[in-house]
Amino acid sequence: MKAMVLERAGGVENLKMAEMAKPILTESEVMVAVKALSINPADAKAKYSDHMLNLFFGTQRPLILGWDIAGVVTEVGENVTEFKVGDRVFGMVNFPGVGNAYAEYVAAPVGHLAKMPNGFSFEQAAATTLAALTALQVLRQARVKPGDKVLIQAGSGGVGHFAIQIAKRMGAYVISTSSAKNRDFILGWGADEHIDYRTQQLNDVVSDLDFVFDTLGGEALKNSLQVLKKGGTLITIALLELNDELKASAKEHKVSISPFLVRSSAEDMNVLKNWMEEGVLKPCIANVFPFDQLPAAHTAMESGRAVGKIVLVV
Repeated sequence: MKAMVLERAGGVENLKMAEMAKPILTESEVMVAVKALSINPADAKAKYSDHMLNLFFGTQRPLILGWDIAGVVTEVGENVTEFKVGDRVFGMVNFPGVGNAYAEYVAAPVGHLAKMPNGFSFEQAAATTLAALTALQVLRQARVKPGDKVLIQAGSGGVGHFAIQIAKRMGAYVISTSSAKNRDFILGWGADEHIDYRTQQLNDVVSDLDFVFDTLGGEALKNSLQVLKKGGTLITIALLELNDELKASAKEHKVSISPFLVRSSAEDMNVLKNWMEEGVLKPCIANVFPFDQLPAAHTAMESGRAVGKIVLVV
């Protein structure tokens, strides 16, 4: 099979197409012929650093990046009853861990997949995986409830536009940040208010928030702590662990702060599937690339200008 492999840590020039052996199924996996996959900032962050690569993938080189797939089941393990050959499936495979998604075939645990929603394309399904799961799991951990005032940082991004939709589904009053040019995009996905992060200071326009969903880190994260009400909650996906400064600031403002890392889950994939079929949730696809242009897709994602998700057709 063809796979896009990373020969060593570094830039997109280290991503190369190669011929690889098809994976071997375990008894609780299915073989998926990948029709579309999506990429995420986590892919890019991992590839630049040996430390991050070793953390997620071990020391073997070359390796296959990626976690998000949509495709057709071509084989099933001997203990598999959830799927059959010919089923159209989607999911985030083995996160955190080795997903091997940048390939024509992926061996995926049944506990990480769901059947694709009716009426959606492979591209749309592939886009609604890691980013949508992250939004769902974070908002659930935050116990967002009807009437809560919620701030979602970077609402025009992959995670952000899903988080807006899911927070509205949970009954929250949603405020989201982006540049001015993406204001209509933000409001179009259901946000109640838009903040232009380039011209407006958070603490000048919002206060007493119940929850902040931080996707950015840095100064945006520090400023977000100041607009929560006492007892409010901030969850960040931009950090794996908190430094002492952030812990002290949270204590000073009498709020809670925690990092978050998404986990593969068939149960949660089925929640997303049902919401898609109900019309509650849909992905925005910024660009679609052919599989052999994956390095160019990475470059587009890393520019930070993509609105929504970047998808590749295999």
